[in-house]
Amino acid sequence: MNTGTQSNLDVAEAGAGRALVLLHSLLSDRDAFDRVAPKLARERRVLLVDLPGFGKSVPAGPRLEDFADRIAENFDRLGLKPAHTDVLGNGFGGFVAVALAVRHGQKFDKLVLVDTGAAIPDIGKPAFHKMAALVESGGMAAVLDAALARMFPADFIAAHPAIAEERRAALRRTDPGYFAAACRALAALDLRSALKSIHNPTLVVVGLKDTATPPALSHELAANIPGAQLVELPHCGHSPHIQDPDGFRNAVKPFLGLKG
Repeated sequence: MNTGTQSNLDVAEAGAGRALVLLHSLLSDRDAFDRVAPKLARERRVLLVDLPGFGKSVPAGPRLEDFADRIAENFDRLGLKPAHTDVLGNGFGGFVAVALAVRHGQKFDKLVLVDTGAAIPDIGKPAFHKMAALVESGGMAAVLDAALARMFPADFIAAHPAIAEERRAALRRTDPGYFAAACRALAALDLRSALKSIHNPTLVVVGLKDTATPPALSHELAANIPGAQLVELPHCGHSPHIQDPDGFRNAVKPFLGLKG
């Protein structure tokens, strides 16, 4: 896999052909796609993006829309052509992908939204403000266990301690200040009124055991983005590409036109 910084965005690439841009969640980094990227790269040019403020990517502005604008401004530098580029986002990366479709939908074709939404409900916003305050005072260690519980069902964590520790390690590498800024950007976002302006062909994938981004938010996306398709994964939580990579790939395979 080739890695490199394009302007202010750090991107790893593998494979060739039609492009597939992968945007990770708040609780991980681009390595979260390592279990699905190799198979995807057999048929696609896969671009794994470290979102602004994560990994070696330079932070963007305070709004989540600024994250989306940063991604969009790198499309030309990465040689991405609108008719030959698809975007897939999970969690926070999915919110960024929604903003990308609303603001820059002409820059790509298909959109895959995984366990995400267009706005955090009022009842859920305090959790993000709390995480921001915790990491600012106690570093990333202050949210490791809570974050892991938001990523996976408890039985999966118990059965896969190595994956759990791998995800803890990824979170430890995250800059607390940038993580806090991302939490607050997410809590402030509301793109619900703009969903009907999205014209990209869209697939919504949701793990029905997701406690980080409740399935109702995915259902709202599917109901309000014109022509959107919905696939439910009953046994999965917030990160189906980690929890069940083969099941996840099968879920997106028909929509993305994958053969293998």
